[in-house]
Amino acid sequence: MIAFFRFNLCLLITALLAGPGFCQVSPGHIGTSERNMVASVHPLATDAGVNAFAKGGNAIDAAVATALTLGVVDGYNSGIGGGCFVLIHTADGEVVAIDGREMAPASAKRDMYLVDGVADGSLSRTGPLASGVPGALAALDQALTTYGTMELEEVIGPAAEIAENGFEVNDVYSGRMESAAEELRQWGSSLLKSDGSIYRPGEILRQPDLANTYRSIGENGIGWFYAGDFAEQTARWMSENGGILEKDDFTNYRTVSRAPVATDYRGYTIIGFPPPSSGGVHVAQILNILENFDLQEIRNRSEAEFRHVVAEAMKLAFADRAYWLGDPDFAKVPLGLVTEDYADELAARINQESSTPVESHGTPPDANSRFFERHTTHLCTADAEGNWVAVTLTVNTTFGSKVIVPGLGVVMNNQMDDFSIAPGVPNAFGLIGAEANAVNAGKRPLSSMSPTIVLKDGQPVMAVGAAGGPKIITQVVWAIINHIDLGMPVGEAIARPRVHHQWSPDRLLVETSLDDATTMNLENFGHTVTRSSTAGISQAISFDPETGIFTGAHDPRTPGKAAGQNQPCRW
Repeated sequence: MIAFFRFNLCLLITALLAGPGFCQVSPGHIGTSERNMVASVHPLATDAGVNAFAKGGNAIDAAVATALTLGVVDGYNSGIGGGCFVLIHTADGEVVAIDGREMAPASAKRDMYLVDGVADGSLSRTGPLASGVPGALAALDQALTTYGTMELEEVIGPAAEIAENGFEVNDVYSGRMESAAEELRQWGSSLLKSDGSIYRPGEILRQPDLANTYRSIGENGIGWFYAGDFAEQTARWMSENGGILEKDDFTNYRTVSRAPVATDYRGYTIIGFPPPSSGGVHVAQILNILENFDLQEIRNRSEAEFRHVVAEAMKLAFADRAYWLGDPDFAKVPLGLVTEDYADELAARINQESSTPVESHGTPPDANSRFFERHTTHLCTADAEGNWVAVTLTVNTTFGSKVIVPGLGVVMNNQMDDFSIAPGVPNAFGLIGAEANAVNAGKRPLSSMSPTIVLKDGQPVMAVGAAGGPKIITQVVWAIINHIDLGMPVGEAIARPRVHHQWSPDRLLVETSLDDATTMNLENFGHTVTRSSTAGISQAISFDPETGIFTGAHDPRTPGKAAGQNQPCRW
């Protein structure tokens, strides 16, 4: 009888998600299990996580296996040539934030991207000057060795096999490759065919150099990457091609264990990542502002007013982001940004009937005395013992700097573009920054990555994160308010159309799946609306304490998979 009920529940929710106002759901986007769960942007990566569970691993083992496989099959988004934030809730209740963000090389200077006094954004986005020191591998290794149960060689080996034997390129990968083909050719990328052409959907992409790199790491540990052959070969290539990354930059790289950001929201505890992530701060800030409004009642009255109020809260938070946020080891980031009193002050500035111009940032309480401690992909894992992991990984824009050092197979990041290369100069995502995020040797650039874990009465009930530059922050907010305020199942919460406002430029990004009437009404509120097919990609897991069932959801806007062991049903 229970199995029959679950089967029909699957059919019902599938029908609902395929209805008007939702993105089309494809097989694998939602999964349920009583044992564990993995949600990621690629089926092979999710399968790697599930296989780690099958070998007796926990959620940390599964997360690292998934992340390393994404570096093979989703290399335009992430990989060991980039960085990550790892947020962990352990079975014994400890909450851990491991900062694996890239760092500026020791030779980096504030004006390194100025040419004749004018900022040249191409230098921070493409080529050898664009890369910071990668931190993803160090962070994943720290998570595995401290909180996992498996060895690095055991979780990286299957990913190496996929790199060597190849995988079938899908439409998304081929499209990303086509968009970056010219720059990939400029730097002689090993991802292209021997004639310089790209891989088309259905063709098999093999990466023998990356397979050898993965196996060398598995056999020798991460020292091979940070103090051995990888660092030496990369430094040599950089020196020969005008870059400034040196072997010592790799050898001196360290992860940082940081205190997570925690805020209460309608009886839930929202755990986010602290600076240099702006995500944890501004997800908390936006939610604190929105707690002043009865969102369900507003939505019952008007869908457009509901979205308008949320957008106005986003706008206020992003104005603060542009001024206050940076690496807390270099910049003084006020703790007052996430206080309820400051949120109440900002909420009072929201006109529920009209868009209000935000000229500049606000000033939180104790701004001069209390501070935080000094293209992207997201995955979530969880197990029945209480281990939960939310990991956001990136090489920044598509295929990062477009540089793959010959013989190594690793896509190098272009994370230096996430610094403010000059006051008021926007980066690739249109974000501007101030002195707090200026280039400095050894500094970590500001990030929008927002891995988030939600607790109810001290127990994890949701993990969520996203990809999409600054839209990461707003996607996480939408997932949380859709799930908590509006009571939507997690799959529905991330499938619904989104709007996004990042203060600068002063325009409201609206997904084309939002109905025309609501969009028109948002314009009537005074918003300058820009339509887009997508406002990013999210993954999430929820847990129902009453039934003991995990539900994983991958964003239906792109291929992916959510799955767990012995799951009762799956879409």
